[in-house]
Amino acid sequence: MKRYFLNQLILVLLVVTITTFTSRADVKLPRIFTSNIVLQKGMENTIWGWADKNENISISLNGKKVKTKAGKDGKWSAKLPVMDYGGPYTLLVKGNNSIELTNVMIGEVWICSGQSNMEFPVSVTENAKEEIANANYPDIRLFTVPKKIAQRPADDLENGEWAVCTSKTIPGFSAVGYFFARELYQKLKVPIGVIKSAWGGTVAETWISLQTIENDPDFATKLIQMKSSNIMDEQEQFQTRIKQLFGDNIPKEDIGIVNGNPVWIALDLDDSKWETIKVPQFWEEQGYANFDGIAYYRCEINLTDRQSQKNAILHLGKVDDSDMTWMNGNEIGKTEHESSKDRIYTIDAKFLRPGKNMLVVRVDDKGGKGGIWGNSENLFLLVGNEKINLSGEWKFRFGKPVVIPNFLPNKYPTLLFNSMINPIVLYGIKGVIWYQGESNTDRTAQYRHLFPSLITDWRNHWKLGDFSFLWVQLANFMKPVQQPSESNWAELREAQTMTLKLPNTGMASAIDIGDANDIHPKDKQDVGLRLALNALKITYGKNLVNQGPMYSSAEFKDGKAFILFTNTGSGLMVKDHYGYLKGFAIAGADKKFHWAQARITGNNKVEVFCEEVPDPSAVRYGWADNPEDINLYNKEGLPANPFRTDY
Repeated sequence: MKRYFLNQLILVLLVVTITTFTSRADVKLPRIFTSNIVLQKGMENTIWGWADKNENISISLNGKKVKTKAGKDGKWSAKLPVMDYGGPYTLLVKGNNSIELTNVMIGEVWICSGQSNMEFPVSVTENAKEEIANANYPDIRLFTVPKKIAQRPADDLENGEWAVCTSKTIPGFSAVGYFFARELYQKLKVPIGVIKSAWGGTVAETWISLQTIENDPDFATKLIQMKSSNIMDEQEQFQTRIKQLFGDNIPKEDIGIVNGNPVWIALDLDDSKWETIKVPQFWEEQGYANFDGIAYYRCEINLTDRQSQKNAILHLGKVDDSDMTWMNGNEIGKTEHESSKDRIYTIDAKFLRPGKNMLVVRVDDKGGKGGIWGNSENLFLLVGNEKINLSGEWKFRFGKPVVIPNFLPNKYPTLLFNSMINPIVLYGIKGVIWYQGESNTDRTAQYRHLFPSLITDWRNHWKLGDFSFLWVQLANFMKPVQQPSESNWAELREAQTMTLKLPNTGMASAIDIGDANDIHPKDKQDVGLRLALNALKITYGKNLVNQGPMYSSAEFKDGKAFILFTNTGSGLMVKDHYGYLKGFAIAGADKKFHWAQARITGNNKVEVFCEEVPDPSAVRYGWADNPEDINLYNKEGLPANPFRTDY
């Protein structure tokens, strides 16, 4: 009997021992810590992670050793001593288990964030084949934050690892991030680490924390909606809706176009199985919540013999974002990226017919709300003095949905800060480069306070003081205008310029290296170079010119405007074979702008005048979505910043 109880006691002790051992939590590091990592030079780098409660942890690197202890919640952190440039080293973390990270470097670390122009990979830049072949820089390291949204701040990333920059690792990495890092490396000759945390098509507010955005009344309603929602449920519902419309084979190209020819514009197309939709009204409000992509609208219009013999004017209302419009299979107009502009197209009588006519509108929505929208009274066909009302139910079908993984990051504010920034805010960095703004061009006035709030928010979370924050000003894009006009893109650039009032900020102009037909210009080399000039000047104290001429002041006298500039470097210059300055417009008290003549009258002064404006009171320069003819530079080759004096 004694032997039986002894055996039972041994068995119980063995079970307790095994249970205790197997339930013990291993020391764990965040995903941002892997081999090939770069730690920031000149600061006490924070190392953190998770373990058993009260577990003793030791961290050693390059002969330096620190100790810490996990709290009751299992979290721990420690600060490594300040180190100079160097490596490769081995980082060893010991607790109940050991973690060894190899090929660790001490250098300069930069976050690369924003939307698609920051995501834009090296593989599709200019001279991509040559760039990739030459991208062997063992002291440049790359990390990509995985795309994900989160309703609440996340503690860690889903995955990710540091990679040495080689021809194999660089093709899919951010082109702007790489060319920026390469320029810094070539000038500083120190290890460079770049962390890409970017997502195409995203708005600024999704990158800002709840603590900051909840103080902005513009987003109060959105935050109330977010707090009462379950985003994971909404994501599942969205995926179910996608499958209802397309089945398992979600089209990657516009199925309304076959071999380059639009087939859904035909007059005799059988659209009986198409869905119906109310026009004008955003499709999000009619059962297509969170849908972006390409959709076709079809509207049957019946005309008399007399009506069909006259030219007509189509008043289509507003379209978010772009449209191509046909009457009876003939293109009658198109407008790109003008979501708040009324579409008014003239229709030649030869495209009309008595009886049934078919109006087809192809809408391309890049983000946010989409579709034909506005007031019903602005949607009609004008034939002579007769108005034919076009509002009501139209046929509707998606040609291509934009299906973004992990739901839509623009639905609510904070979603990307929570998942793609918060998990790394303890990580030591030197600064941030940012390329975003395209998705906020419909709210330019708001961006004046939203963008500075983002910068301040990140600085507050990192707790590293006013670290350098550098951004790219929006590139020239879309069709150039024939006459001076208003421009949302110009106003967004103005908001970016205003943000320079924050300390340790810099702006790289891309006003002369865009593409009228592509929102993603392929010249990312110059973008990276101009960002690096800002970093070398602002962050590293190099004696160089980092920006183009900036508007300083204006004086109006004797029928002319005299503009003073700063950041002129060695002096102003004209990039033109004949020496003519372009891109200036001038207005008088009537506020009607006319193209103006201009000439450089000194190292920092330009004289502007126009015969049609004898008494000028306002000047604009480069004030357009795509001011393609601007040619004022400093002698260092950097373009003058667009501006207006009538703000």
